[in-house]
Amino acid sequence: MPPLRAPTMARAAVYTTPLSHVYSLPLAQHSHWRVGLIRPGRKGVTPAAALPPAADLAPLSLPAAAAAAAALAAAVSLSDPERRRRAQAEAAGGGDKEAVRAYFNSTGFERWRKIYGSATDGVNRVQLDIRDGHAQTVAATLSMLRDSPVPLAGATVCDAGCGTGSLAIPLAAEGASVLASDISAAMVAEAQRQAQAALAAQPTGSAFDMPRFEVRDLESLEGRYDIVVCLDVLIHYPREEAQKMIRHLASLAGKRLLLSFAPKTFYFDFLKRVGELFPGPSKATRAYLHSERDIEDALRQAGWRVTNRGFISTQFYFAKLFEAVPIAGSP
Repeated sequence: MPPLRAPTMARAAVYTTPLSHVYSLPLAQHSHWRVGLIRPGRKGVTPAAALPPAADLAPLSLPAAAAAAAALAAAVSLSDPERRRRAQAEAAGGGDKEAVRAYFNSTGFERWRKIYGSATDGVNRVQLDIRDGHAQTVAATLSMLRDSPVPLAGATVCDAGCGTGSLAIPLAAEGASVLASDISAAMVAEAQRQAQAALAAQPTGSAFDMPRFEVRDLESLEGRYDIVVCLDVLIHYPREEAQKMIRHLASLAGKRLLLSFAPKTFYFDFLKRVGELFPGPSKATRAYLHSERDIEDALRQAGWRVTNRGFISTQFYFAKLFEAVPIAGSP
């Protein structure tokens, strides 16, 4: 049997160490991915991953490869992400919510304002890659909304977890009446600043409807909207809390509900666990992956069904995007 080729432990660290934030779980350095929307009756776009060329990997004998795999598996089994997460929550004076609020009002705000922005000075390759992934998610969301029978002009929209306004501002430019909320006061202030700049740049007679900005967590959102959107926020919620939050968001929506989340698969979960072995200063909040079945179950319990699906992935960012509508006859 020819010798097996496998990455050394050092190479594995390069491929699997989270380098930016809670949902930037890196894939193999040589992977190439595409974004696609999956609609009923159509085949979705399948991401095509290219493994590193075999010539780039040092050959290992079968016993050596087995030993390396066993060592990595043992290290993963000994990693304790919950211990780090508990320490973060305690340092913030509470649980997940307090840790997220503290992070995005301090170091996290500066990091993510840079990622969500348009400048390139001082932005590293990983941050640029995540910027691209998030921008693709926003573009896919806008595409779904524009294709829906609910016209955006005049529609009421709740952008739950608006960040710096990357979705709220384009929606406002199309004439939607937007409530943009975020748990971080710093994020909301930046979103409002960017919205005001966008408004000032609009031509006379523009349909731009200045969003209403509020500092709120998801639990405290109230009211009734034609459309509710929640992008890249569910990663901060463990399974049961995420399902409860989805039901709450569904109770606010009348016609459309769009959610993005980091999918939980054996492969992604394994990468995440390996990444826990290489803690860095940017891993400041908990990261929860969610199975598609759990998300669909929560929607079904709330009387909603998924009609469109999307998958967005770059080198350091991946997300599933669901669009849901009420089930006929549901309250």
